[in-house]
Amino acid sequence: MNSTLSKYGVTVFEAMSRLALENNAINLGQGFPDENGPEELRQIAANAVIRGPNQYPPMLGIPELRQAVAAHNKRFYELDLNWETEIMVTSGATEAIASSLFGLLEPGDEVILIEPLYDCYLPLVERAGGIPKFVQLKAPQWELPQDQFSEAFSAKTKLIILNSPHNPGSKVFSRDELQFITDLVIKNNTYVVCDEVYEHLVFDDHKHIPLMTFPGMRDRCVKVGSAGKTFSMTAWKVGYISASENLLKAISKAHQFLTFTTPTFLQEAVAVGLSQNDIYFKNLRSIQQKKRDRLKHALDEIGFEVLKVEGTYFLSIDIRSVGFMGSDVDFCKDIIRKAGVAAIPISAFYQGEDSGSFARFCFSKKDHILDDATKLLGQYINS
Repeated sequence: MNSTLSKYGVTVFEAMSRLALENNAINLGQGFPDENGPEELRQIAANAVIRGPNQYPPMLGIPELRQAVAAHNKRFYELDLNWETEIMVTSGATEAIASSLFGLLEPGDEVILIEPLYDCYLPLVERAGGIPKFVQLKAPQWELPQDQFSEAFSAKTKLIILNSPHNPGSKVFSRDELQFITDLVIKNNTYVVCDEVYEHLVFDDHKHIPLMTFPGMRDRCVKVGSAGKTFSMTAWKVGYISASENLLKAISKAHQFLTFTTPTFLQEAVAVGLSQNDIYFKNLRSIQQKKRDRLKHALDEIGFEVLKVEGTYFLSIDIRSVGFMGSDVDFCKDIIRKAGVAAIPISAFYQGEDSGSFARFCFSKKDHILDDATKLLGQYINS
């Protein structure tokens, strides 16, 4: 087996989901909505399968979707991108990140990773031959440690992976933080792979600002989006990359040897979805914000300290606030077995770091599921 990938076991998401299944628990661990997504888009996809064609579409993606992605960037962020040379469709955001890393990294290049980090980043960096350099955000504030971040750069730094809105921290990086990152990227002549899959899930007075919009960053950023997150259909696995022509040429070389292309019928539906009026995107944010507030209020009532949630559809709690003194892994196993509710330990998003006292719940579930889960958690705490 490959020595890089074989050292990684089953992901914590899979492990907790298996345990939840064995115990017939409500799964608030895995990050996906428990709905089928907009019916209009599903119907468009179904019609496209029957109508065809059902052969290979263009490697970069069908023109309709690439045009829609470019128009989406212009509409929401005032970004002007050439759909023919600067937009590529991928089979999900993970493939977009993999193609970016395999296309841009040479063995020995250093990559700055911000912990807690999504689980695919590190294996992909290492498989591409990159050397990870970690910078840690700490709960409950998740503030960017500027000194540590500055010190992470060296003459070998090739790129940064920036996830905002951030999973699992539910943090939206501020304009000041993004400007600080921009200044260092330009000073050190590096690139940034921007994982922005939760771009439309930003709450209250927070605003998602793509790093690509900052002066000097237009040709240094790879912007990754996800139809699965934007349209609550994670099974579709349609992602898209926005990047300068030079960067995209390198990235597309990797893409052609990974998935090569993405099903035409899904691309057609996503193109229509991205072209919808603002009402859809406002409703998406509003619905998820109400779910956030519903779960937060119920957990507050139980006695949990709930961390702030600025974006994504994840919410974290401090397990010490209810007197649990074991590790966050122990807590998550305990509530699956004794309460019948699954969560994810935040320590799983660090490398060898026992953060100890925080667990993450996904709130993009039906209201009655959230209510049932918090009722069970309340009974667990009271017992």
